[in-house]
Amino acid sequence: MTTLLREVPTTSPIHRLWAGTKIIAVVVVSLVMVIAPSWPAIGVVVTLLVVTAAIGRIPPTALPRPPWWLWLLLLGGALINVPIGLDAVYIYLRTVAFALILLCASLMLAWTTSMSDVAPALASLCRPLRLIKLPVDEWAVSAALCVRSLPLLIDEMLTLVAARRLRPKAVVHSAADNSIIDLVTTTMSVAIRRSAEMGEAISARGGIGMIAAKPKRPGSADVLALTVVVLAGAGAIASTILLR
Repeated sequence: MTTLLREVPTTSPIHRLWAGTKIIAVVVVSLVMVIAPSWPAIGVVVTLLVVTAAIGRIPPTALPRPPWWLWLLLLGGALINVPIGLDAVYIYLRTVAFALILLCASLMLAWTTSMSDVAPALASLCRPLRLIKLPVDEWAVSAALCVRSLPLLIDEMLTLVAARRLRPKAVVHSAADNSIIDLVTTTMSVAIRRSAEMGEAISARGGIGMIAAKPKRPGSADVLALTVVVLAGAGAIASTILLR
C-alpha cells in the first residue's frame, strides 16, 4: 500500500506539530538549498531529514519505490555529462540530490500531517494578504483539496493499470486494441466522478468555509522545531561559505 502523500498512522512529536510549522520548515529547507547548493549543505539537510524521520517514526516502507527505468534514466543523464567533463557530472549529481531532498522534505510534510490541517495552516500563514483583499481562504482550500485528491488519483490509476494487466495478452497486443485511449478516457471519467462526489461532500458540510473551521495554534514545541530548522539552515549556509 503506497503512503505517497498520506499521513503515516502513528503518534510522534513531529505529528503533533502545527501544520504551518512544517510548511515553514519545508520553505526554509528549499531556500537553503537554493542559496547554498553545495555538498556540505546537502549533508546538513539530509541529516536534518533523517533525524526528523526518526523522531516522526517514519518506517522505511513509507519511502516510495521508483521503477527501475527511472534509476536507469538518472544513470544515463550522468553518462551523458561524462564527455563534457567531471565538473558537469558533479553539477548533475548535485542537481539530482537537490531535487531528491526537496521531494523528501515535501513527503515528510505529507507523512506527518493530516490533510485536514493543511487548509487552516495555509489560511493562517497567508492572513496578511487579506489586507489587500486577496482570496486567501479560497486559495488555501483549493491547495488542500488538490493535495488530498492526488492519492485518490494515484489509487485510481493503479487500479486501472491492474485491470489492464488482467486482460488477455492477445487482446492487449492486438492491432485493434486502444488500451491507452481507454485508460485516458476512463481516468477522465473517474476524475470527474470523484470531483462531483467531493463537491457534494463539501456542500453537505457547509461549503469551503467549514473546511478550516477548527484551526490549530502553534505552541512551544513549534518554536523549538523552527529554531532547530533555522539553526540547521544557518549551519548549512555557513559550512558552504567556509569551505569555498
